[in-house]
Amino acid sequence: MLIDLEPLLQGGKTKLELDAAFDFSNEELDGGYPFSSPVSVKGSIVNRAGIVTMEAAASCTMQYICDRCAAPAEKTLCVPMTHTLVAELNREDDADAYIVIPDGKLDLAQLTWEDLLLFLPSKLLCRDDCKGICPQCGKNLNEGTCECKKEIDPRFAALLDLLDS
Repeated sequence: MLIDLEPLLQGGKTKLELDAAFDFSNEELDGGYPFSSPVSVKGSIVNRAGIVTMEAAASCTMQYICDRCAAPAEKTLCVPMTHTLVAELNREDDADAYIVIPDGKLDLAQLTWEDLLLFLPSKLLCRDDCKGICPQCGKNLNEGTCECKKEIDPRFAALLDLLDS
C-alpha cells in the first residue's frame, strides 16, 4: 500500500490518519507462516514545523512453534511504529535516524513488515518460564517431570564416590 506523502512533505497538509490492514499470511518466518490473520495498523503521520513524523501501532496475533518445547503457541503483538520521514538526507550519517522517501510515496506494508520483524524476540517461547523438553526422553517438561536419571559428568564421578563412603 503506497501512501502519497507529497502534500505532507511540502507542508500543504498537516496530518494524515492511518487505518490499514495487511495480509502477511504468505510471508514465511522460520519455516512457518505465523500471521494467518491481518495485521492492523492505526495511527497518524503529522507535519509539525516541517518535521514529518509517523506515530502508529501494528496489532496482530501470531501463531508459532515454541523454540524451547516445540508446542504450538499464540501471541498477541502491539508493535510501536515511530519514525521520522524525510524526502532526502543532508548527511549520510543520518541514514539510520530517518526513513527516506525520495519520491513522496511510503510503502506502509513494507515498513510494517520490517517493524514486525525487528520487534520479534530472537527466541519465540510459549511462555516466559518454558522448561523445554528433556534431552534424553523428549518429554515436555512443562507437563511434568520425566523419569530420566540425570547424567553424571564423568569428571565429577570420583567426587560422588566420596559422598557414598
